Amino acid sequence: MSATDYAVTDPATGETVRTYETISDDALKDAIERASAAHRAWSRGTTVEERAKIIGRVGELHNERKQELAEIITREMGKPIEQAVGEVEFSAAIYQYYADNGPKLMKDEPIDLLEGEGSAFIRRSSVGLLLGIMPWNYPYYQVARFAGPNLVVGNTILLKHAPQCPESSAAMEQMFHDAGVPEDAYINIYATNDQIAWVIGDPRVQGVSLTGSGRAGAAVAEIAGRHLKKVVLELGGSDPFIVLKADDLDAVVEAAVGGRLENTGQACNAAKRFIVTDELYDSFLEKFAGALTQVEPGDPNSSDAAIGPLSSTAAADRLEAQVKQALDSGARLVAGGGREGNFFKTAVLTDITPDNPAYTEEFFGPVAQVYKVSSEEEAVRLANDTPYGLGSYVYTDDSEQALRVADGIEAGMVFINAVGAEGVELPFGGVKASGFGRELGRFGMDEFVNKKLIRVGG
Repeated sequence: MSATDYAVTDPATGETVRTYETISDDALKDAIERASAAHRAWSRGTTVEERAKIIGRVGELHNERKQELAEIITREMGKPIEQAVGEVEFSAAIYQYYADNGPKLMKDEPIDLLEGEGSAFIRRSSVGLLLGIMPWNYPYYQVARFAGPNLVVGNTILLKHAPQCPESSAAMEQMFHDAGVPEDAYINIYATNDQIAWVIGDPRVQGVSLTGSGRAGAAVAEIAGRHLKKVVLELGGSDPFIVLKADDLDAVVEAAVGGRLENTGQACNAAKRFIVTDELYDSFLEKFAGALTQVEPGDPNSSDAAIGPLSSTAAADRLEAQVKQALDSGARLVAGGGREGNFFKTAVLTDITPDNPAYTEEFFGPVAQVYKVSSEEEAVRLANDTPYGLGSYVYTDDSEQALRVADGIEAGMVFINAVGAEGVELPFGGVKASGFGRELGRFGMDEFVNKKLIRVGG
């Protein structure tokens, strides 16, 4: 990284709006020392109720500043403005959830003794300084689900955001401080990858949470493992959308389009592989291809835009190369396709065989893959025939079948007859190459916690 790698470059226009200096080694070492030293006062000098109230105020500030915050990430990564406002509001709800539930989730947990007199319980407490490494696709939401619960717990945070999100990361740091989080308890750092490598190894850093690519996750986990640091990894996904039975196919198609195009298709848990039984396949493909390709990319600053540009020229180049390789390897372009600058048109691919690179890759953009299967069993096998295991979607009118298929899917999350049904109380995370650990809900508050056993004799 150079000194100008942290920059706001509007993907809709290609204009570099502002550049930011990366942090010096000395300043970064000072930030580690300050955040580590702040832990005792933040965790011991305040109660969980006091910390929860402050985090509630962080949520309120998100809502108060939501238009300004939304405009920032529309500039940074091209999110359509209405979706950007929605992300800010959802982030505010995450902070409010931990403000409301944090004290309850931190309460002592009694254990029933099998023998002996006295009592035993688990007392939860913070572990210390944590490092968060965040991606560009949901700049506020990703930080909220990491920072919200961990600040309530009493941990302190160094936050390294994606290089294309320096303005939103600065805005978040300001909100934390405005809400009452001490300046040294949450520090935003514009650090390079080389610097992050030695930050992870620093003995004062007690854990690392990363949301990003598999390659980044493997690199972080390798360093953390050498230094015996706990990590939470939220990585990629190639989520299946299984269609087995449908009395109302139009409603299923509408859900499928929404599931693919959220955030211009740049969501780890977006529906990406559409697996359809043979009796529904032809009708689904015709309706789905027609509906998907009716959605055209537009100016992300317009409230009418359903999808915008991809997040950067590099992202558009990558997706374009993936589609070309898929077609060169035998896939068929059923509908759509094409690119204008960083605006990528929706597209539907079929006839993807296991020897096609597209079969195992994650497509991060508005391109859908559709597969035909002859049975429920084949649908589950195909759904699981991927390195990933993040989310999944099952559509069927048979409730017993739905649960049976859900049990068979190798993923951290299964949504039955629903898309966009995530909630602040619902744990988010995956298995296999999609990472490990959970965020959101009560499980998200239990990752970086010392669950101390206290046993009292009779």
